Amino acid sequence: MTDSVIMLRRNFKHVVRNPTTVFNAVLFPVVIMLMFVYVLGDAFNVGENYVDYATPGLMLLAICYGLSGTSTAVASDMTKGIINRFKAMDVGRGAVLAGHVSTTIATNLVAVAAIVGVAFALGFRSSGGFLDWLGVLGLVLLTSFATAWITVALGLAAKTVEGAGMATVPLIMLPFFSSAIVPADKMGPGIKQFAEYQPFTPIIETMRGLLAGTPSAGSAIAAVAWCVGIALVGYLWSTSTFKKRA
Repeated sequence: MTDSVIMLRRNFKHVVRNPTTVFNAVLFPVVIMLMFVYVLGDAFNVGENYVDYATPGLMLLAICYGLSGTSTAVASDMTKGIINRFKAMDVGRGAVLAGHVSTTIATNLVAVAAIVGVAFALGFRSSGGFLDWLGVLGLVLLTSFATAWITVALGLAAKTVEGAGMATVPLIMLPFFSSAIVPADKMGPGIKQFAEYQPFTPIIETMRGLLAGTPSAGSAIAAVAWCVGIALVGYLWSTSTFKKRA
């Protein structure tokens, strides 16, 4: 646990000192929100105030936009010899991976908080109560945990830092092919079915229902199941690859 906390502090310092990472993880999702709400919002007929509809999806998008920094940081550790120094210092191997996951979760919380703050400034209103917001927070943490592990695995599997950054592009793009921006039933054939059955749509719909005060048990179960499955695959993949490479 002590080693994990040290790794968290180390990685978080790296994030803060890298303007590009801070912009991608925190500021760029805010820019995307302003663009969709102010520039494109009136073009979407979603049956409600567009900022209310889009906020849950943009929260998930904020989580995904910070993932490239995690994968490149992991790949950088694996290619620059720092892992050998950690081994010489008798740092727990699990702490190295846990540090990256914890840093990703912390960064995502900051990014999501920024999105929510800007959303309220743009007119977002929620009918959800305290327990609903607690559920949203829990789902944000669970989604961050799951995507962090799969991103760490991608960073470990990449041969170069550049390759690690490119490996996260599908995860970053996936929210755009979900119900984050427009309802899935308004999409064309093929894309509609993909949006309905991909993992991010039930997560977004669960957050949307919680924020509206009308949670759905069906989407919540699907969201949790997807997060647990992704986290398990990412964890097993990460630990297996780390043992081979370290």
